[in-house]
Amino acid sequence: MFDWVVLFTAGVFGGVLNSIAGGGSFLTFPALLFVGVPPITANATNTFSSCAGYLSGAYALKAEIKSDKSRLVQTVILSVIGGAIGAFLLLHTPETVFTQSIPWLLLFATILFTFGGKLNQLLKHATSQNKNTTRAGVFFSGLLLLVVCIYGGYFNAGLGIVTLSYLALAGYTNLTVMNGIKLLVSACASFAAIILFVLNGSIDWSSGVAVLLGTLVGGYYSAKISRGIPDQYVRKTVITVSILITVYFFYTTYAVSN
Repeated sequence: MFDWVVLFTAGVFGGVLNSIAGGGSFLTFPALLFVGVPPITANATNTFSSCAGYLSGAYALKAEIKSDKSRLVQTVILSVIGGAIGAFLLLHTPETVFTQSIPWLLLFATILFTFGGKLNQLLKHATSQNKNTTRAGVFFSGLLLLVVCIYGGYFNAGLGIVTLSYLALAGYTNLTVMNGIKLLVSACASFAAIILFVLNGSIDWSSGVAVLLGTLVGGYYSAKISRGIPDQYVRKTVITVSILITVYFFYTTYAVSN
């Protein structure tokens, strides 16, 4: 019962953070590890718990997503393939190797969350200077999306920021459209990964449902909460928490274990 309360509570706060500023996985993934879920199973379970939020968000922005019909099919296909490849790589990574990589993956996600806004602005400025789209540009754009989704299938934390950076580089400028496609990409990559995780029996269903229910509650009430808290304060809180969690995992992985 205690574990369920911990996971549900982490899910609630994670759902609030995802709706307001992002970064919910910095709470839900460590919470799964805290209650004793093995690292790879915890990562797979966290992907499962996050997918519902991606799907509901993508549905809410379906009109904005449909406004980019020319690249929609390609985006979905590459997202599914990338997510499946990432999940395949995760399932074939030894538990000890993945455990040692967790601090580095969290550090990467933390850096992206912290500097993702500035990076997106730089990318938008760079792409606005060159409106010409070549075949090589289309190819490398598709390849980059594939790499982004491989990351998402392997380690879900920070996927939204990575995807927004890709979209800025790909020439998108409308933030609402970018958010919609970001959610679509995240949903497709996560759904493909979840299928492999289910077939491999890698999801802790009871823990995942606890986190999932928490994220749904947190997401539902986040609108009221967000009215009273400026976004910048929420972002600073997420950054602080993510840094502390990353430092903690570096310590436990490399200092305590040695």
